[in-house]
Amino acid sequence: MSELPHVRPAKPAEPESGTRAPLSVIDILGFVCGLFAFASLALWGFAAWSFPWNLVVGIAAPVVAILVWALFVSPRAVFAVHPFVRALVELLVYASATMAWWSMGQPWIGLGFGIIAVTVGVIAGRRRFA
Repeated sequence: MSELPHVRPAKPAEPESGTRAPLSVIDILGFVCGLFAFASLALWGFAAWSFPWNLVVGIAAPVVAILVWALFVSPRAVFAVHPFVRALVELLVYASATMAWWSMGQPWIGLGFGIIAVTVGVIAGRRRFA
């Protein structure tokens, strides 16, 4: 047995500083879903409310959604939360955009967006766990 070479597992090579994994189609679709959700909330605020409130809600709704997204969901989130909390916050933003479309009288756009956003979120979430 002493004739066998002594082998130790090597530490995996660390990526170079300033580099990251290349973007995939799911990453791009997730980004587009987020942008669509924020734009939907802005459109809902400006279209569904009367004059003085449409300015307030049209600006405040997407700003609040972007703030919540930046705090909990973004790749560089301020708070590191459990992945299920991250998924719940992401789902709440998508659900609010879906409900905004429904309240504007466009349920099919809301339903279509909801299905696409949840599907992309599930695929991205499963990939993060792998």
